[in-house]
Amino acid sequence: LLVISQDTSAYGLDLKYAESQWKGRPLPARFQALCEALGELGVWVRLHYVYPYPHVDNVIPLMAEGKILPYLDIPFQHASPSVLKAMRRPAAQEKTLERIRRWREVCPDLAIRSTFIVGFPGETEADFQFLLDWMREAELARVGCFRYEPVAGAPANDLAGAVPEELKEERWHRFMETAKEVSEKRLARMVGREIDVLIDEVDEEGALGRSQWDAPEIDGSVFLNGDTDLKAGDIVKARVAHADDYDLWADRVQAS
Repeated sequence: LLVISQDTSAYGLDLKYAESQWKGRPLPARFQALCEALGELGVWVRLHYVYPYPHVDNVIPLMAEGKILPYLDIPFQHASPSVLKAMRRPAAQEKTLERIRRWREVCPDLAIRSTFIVGFPGETEADFQFLLDWMREAELARVGCFRYEPVAGAPANDLAGAVPEELKEERWHRFMETAKEVSEKRLARMVGREIDVLIDEVDEEGALGRSQWDAPEIDGSVFLNGDTDLKAGDIVKARVAHADDYDLWADRVQAS
């Protein structure tokens, strides 16, 4: 179950947190209450586009308990304080790093996905290097990156310091190389672990699925060679045998 919106962690704000009935009991329209209720469904629940408001901290224990997948999709956009200020976004990434550390103390398996923009007007080499260093320290599991492009009517169009297209391209490649290094390091630690794999498709060579840390279409895959008796929707145990930059190869663990 993919939970996604423009601002998922602001759930209930437009409803003024009004209560409604859920399974015979009142349930307030609040992010934590929503996650607790979804956690009762007994399915994989994945949270997307979650802004890191303070109350997000209260959902991490649900992930540690296995009620919600240990996965947060947070749109950080950048890490440099000056770029974030120009974007009119909160600029407290040092505090964000500390929160990420606290989250992982509660839920060590937490995977964080995010998207970033390079080449925003005024972005200096120092700003960009700050972003790369921050990403390494945060150990983000999955990241995407866009080159800044002007949007009609956007306030950013009036900002000074336009970044040349060739420099945007260079920074994009450097960003993606850093992201690959971080992902490769993280996935290498998975080798030998037994994990659950949700099967997406099966062909004559085997099965293709995803771990709890991988959203469909945008994240990595888990390959199970030779397991042709499975079907889409199955969840099986598998032991990770190999990892590359973004994907895992695993051997199915037969039930005893």
